[in-house]
Amino acid sequence: MSEKVAVVTGAARGIGAATAAKLAADGFAVAVVDLEESAGKGTVERITGAGGRAVALGADVSDAAAVQAAVDRVATELGPPTVLVNNAGVTRDNLLFKMTEVDWDAVMGVHLRGAFLMSKATQKYMTEQKWGRIVNLSSTSALGNRGQANYATAKAGLQGFTKTLAIELGPFGVTVNAIAPGFIATEMTAATAARLGMDFDTFQQAAAAEIPVRRVGQPEDIANVVSFLVSEGAGFVSGQVIYVAGGPRA
Repeated sequence: MSEKVAVVTGAARGIGAATAAKLAADGFAVAVVDLEESAGKGTVERITGAGGRAVALGADVSDAAAVQAAVDRVATELGPPTVLVNNAGVTRDNLLFKMTEVDWDAVMGVHLRGAFLMSKATQKYMTEQKWGRIVNLSSTSALGNRGQANYATAKAGLQGFTKTLAIELGPFGVTVNAIAPGFIATEMTAATAARLGMDFDTFQQAAAAEIPVRRVGQPEDIANVVSFLVSEGAGFVSGQVIYVAGGPRA
């Protein structure tokens, strides 16, 4: 194949932006997908400024029509997408008795429905090429986390989704894996600190003290694992959940 095309959702910032930049450095043309097209322009500029090729697209990943339109545009402007990183995510944290149906549905919509729709739309190109890579972003919260019944359920669901797609798509040369990050310093974790009334630096220091490697993760830590999983060298790795958390436990 000529230059491969990767789609990264939630790529305007944090893990998604770092992943998009890493894949571009690896030689992929990258579709930077976020809720608003304008939000992804910074990531695109970072990639093109380094000599890569990228395009920003706006799409609500929980909207089937928007997803199909975005994937069609990727195929037209960059080429057939054969790598998908389902990274888009939201949090609506609350204890069960305070959690609303809207909170529940919003998280399920982005994480689970979004991964389903994006995978369904892109697998056509992967199976036609007889080569593809899907990486789903789970979380250590899949093991259970107070105040995150919706998020933990969605992230655990992505692990079952990953293993099932690995079985279904493997015969077509497509691998499917999941990464479960631990504490990663992003705007999302900063928002969690703010919700708890903590200074973000103090929040990170407290988290690092509980992590065996004695530091919190950075978006690039996840991007590097994505880079491996979508590489030719990872062709015999499929259906796996890799915890990237600085230690053996969440």
